[in-house]
Amino acid sequence: MIDPISVCVASYSAIKAGIAAGREIQDLGSHIGKMWGAIDQLKKGHSKAKNSLLNMSVEEEAMQSFINLKKAEDFEDSLRTIVLETRGHNAWQELIRIRTDIKKQRLEAEKERLRKRDELIENIQKAVLVIIGLFAVCMVAALFIIWWRRRQLA
Repeated sequence: MIDPISVCVASYSAIKAGIAAGREIQDLGSHIGKMWGAIDQLKKGHSKAKNSLLNMSVEEEAMQSFINLKKAEDFEDSLRTIVLETRGHNAWQELIRIRTDIKKQRLEAEKERLRKRDELIENIQKAVLVIIGLFAVCMVAALFIIWWRRRQLA
């Protein structure tokens, strides 16, 4: 997997070059999307680093996490500046709103997927219990029939 910082640097360079060449911000959407995805990875890496046990000292891990978080914030500020300069304050606010809405939709979809998976697992467990129960009833019935026949023959 490509380092998120490298993705941010490459995307930022492409965005700046595109704007310098006179391209519209909407034409650079794929670069902006990649950059934001990398920023999110850096921020998630910070939160994951708080909960991970890596082969580095606490101080090293804390410093690496801090550096990545600050780089992510710097890249996001740079992206904000570009959008504000090219499209204005309303565009940045709209972009943030749309991004938030998409994140919520994806989170809800993931929760729904997990709920359905858990429901499926629960249904499978119930089916297995019913089968085991039926097997136990059949075994008891078979043992009773065997006992009854032996009793009649004796």
